[in-house]
Amino acid sequence: MQVRLPRARCALPGLYAIMHYRLANLLSRAGLPLIARVISEIAHSETGVDIHPAATIGDSFFIDHGTGVVIGGTARIGRNVRIYQAVTLGAKRLNLEDGSLVDRNTPRHAQVEDDVIIYAGATILGFITIGQGSTIGGNVWLTHSVPPGSQITQAQSQAGIA
Repeated sequence: MQVRLPRARCALPGLYAIMHYRLANLLSRAGLPLIARVISEIAHSETGVDIHPAATIGDSFFIDHGTGVVIGGTARIGRNVRIYQAVTLGAKRLNLEDGSLVDRNTPRHAQVEDDVIIYAGATILGFITIGQGSTIGGNVWLTHSVPPGSQITQAQSQAGIA
């Protein structure tokens, strides 16, 4: 006998993914990482949003559209943060300079402070800080910290250069 779970359909996939993340995060903090990861994978398969259960996410977090969003396990996201589709908060590398592996509890993902907006397609890699009130533009590749109130966009091409 095969048991088949109903497939969830949600008009707001970001909300659906966040609801699953909140439950998975509680389970992860309670010492049940396998069950937490299963719950996060259910949301991932339904929405295309992959939030690691160990990530720390503040209140009033919103994912608009959602597909392709990836949030790593040591990411910390403050309050009132908005993220659009295809945003990655990923690790830069897992090996130290001496060749040894980084302990998985060592922070290696972005620390996003309060009131930040990250637009579609942005890739933010490594243990960096996105300062409070900053805006990260679409398709930006960011591997360094930015101070509060920053407006980060793609480099503009010079006049006359294609």
